Amino acid sequence: MIALTILALATGCSAKDDGGGGETTSGGRDGAPKVTIAPADAAGEAPPDQGVTVTADGGTLSQVSVQVKGVEVPGKLAADRKSWRTTWTLRPGTRYEVTAKADGKKTSTTATSRFTTSEATALTTITNVIPQRGETVGTGMPILVQFNKEVPARARTAVERALEVTSDKPTEGGWRWLSAGESFNGLPSVVFRPRKPWEPHQKVTVTAHYAGLRIGDAVFGDKDVTHTFRVGDSHVIKVSATTHRLTVRKNGRLVRSWGVSLGAGGDVQGDGVDHLLTTSGVHLTMNRSRLERMRPPGKKKGDPGWYDEKVPWAYRISNSGEYIHQNMDDPSCLGNRNCSHGCVRSPGEDAQWFFNWAYPGDLVTITGTKRRLDWTNGWGYWQLSFDQWVQGGKLKQPITTGPRT
Repeated sequence: MIALTILALATGCSAKDDGGGGETTSGGRDGAPKVTIAPADAAGEAPPDQGVTVTADGGTLSQVSVQVKGVEVPGKLAADRKSWRTTWTLRPGTRYEVTAKADGKKTSTTATSRFTTSEATALTTITNVIPQRGETVGTGMPILVQFNKEVPARARTAVERALEVTSDKPTEGGWRWLSAGESFNGLPSVVFRPRKPWEPHQKVTVTAHYAGLRIGDAVFGDKDVTHTFRVGDSHVIKVSATTHRLTVRKNGRLVRSWGVSLGAGGDVQGDGVDHLLTTSGVHLTMNRSRLERMRPPGKKKGDPGWYDEKVPWAYRISNSGEYIHQNMDDPSCLGNRNCSHGCVRSPGEDAQWFFNWAYPGDLVTITGTKRRLDWTNGWGYWQLSFDQWVQGGKLKQPITTGPRT
């Protein structure tokens, strides 16, 4: 402590705070290297989106430590060892402690800064992340980071850059922004989709480094969110409206097949859509229900075509009311003709097996109908080419997932 005090007196120490966090400078005299830390020591409203920077003049940095309650904050040292910067933005309303050392030709300088970041947080928060922590999903599964309200357009580039995906096996993918109207559950979202299906049998971690991002003029993201999930076996389900057959492959091997009945058609409503046709395209399994109540969209009791049924073993594959479920009507339709209201009717034993076997995010490709699945219908994201997909992001370019550590 005595030696450090003498060094400070000999080399000089100054602080400058310009109202935005400022900076603290130590050394720079009698041949000692100068070390500058921003934010300044004792700053009380440091903007968290600026992070921490440390620079050395007349020497190179040999040590930088930024801590929150004894936990190290990650950062990167420049190749010339003359500057260091935190990897991500800082937490609002948090006290940080910085220690840095620079070595010169004859002597060294040690500098410190203790400051607190602004506690002003935005009303826009991350309210949901899909998949859930610890969940096992299919190889087609997207990652959805969902917000309680629309993220301001000017903040989206920073938010997208702060989204980190790591996986056991490198995977190329990209982000796309969805409005509340495009989202399957009405929550504004930014969604990651791989170019090709995930390789099976791996863990994936998504971290939204949201804390400290500038969301408004003087308000910042409140906290980071991290989810780790597992990609299970490869499940590929194909359904044909012409052969009336469903086939299931696990890790490339055919494991089960059964006769089905798809939508009969014949109910074109005011929107010009035949709501009794099953949609063709690449669907994803979503959520499941042991007993699902089903009623026709756009109709009320007493209207032609009205029905109100409770159907067992129902696995949703779109937002327009399509499920793979147990057949409750004429069994002679199964494997022979399309008789359903738009769902994929299956024998009871097969429907129950599928209900218990499938993961959310399994790929279900339906062919042979005249109604096309829209990419905003449920998780119909695979309906867009990957090049189209990434054009909906702010960065408009693919990324490759980093290794999980």
